[in-house]
Amino acid sequence: MSAARRLKSVDYEVFGRVQGVCFRMYTEDEARKIGVVGWVKNTSKGTVTGQVQGPEEKVNSMMSWLSKVGSPSSRIDRTNFSNEKTISQLDYSNFSIRY
Repeated sequence: MSAARRLKSVDYEVFGRVQGVCFRMYTEDEARKIGVVGWVKNTSKGTVTGQVQGPEEKVNSMMSWLSKVGSPSSRIDRTNFSNEKTISQLDYSNFSIRY
């Protein structure tokens, strides 16, 4: 199967100054722009966590954004990715902010 057809799922957690800086809103916008689905939410320990699913190359673009870009006033210290795997179908129909 070509990379364009292959669907990928990955969990992420972003560390740094990522709460109170519109990080979730920008993440949702970026995910919709790129064309991936999943979710994002704040954690009680000051990080942002979530899951991204979609075509492999689009998920890779989103992973790069979550590692290097973020919202304009955020400061990303590091982003941990886990449970990276190929999936046969998407678990979500869109990208949403969870509370």
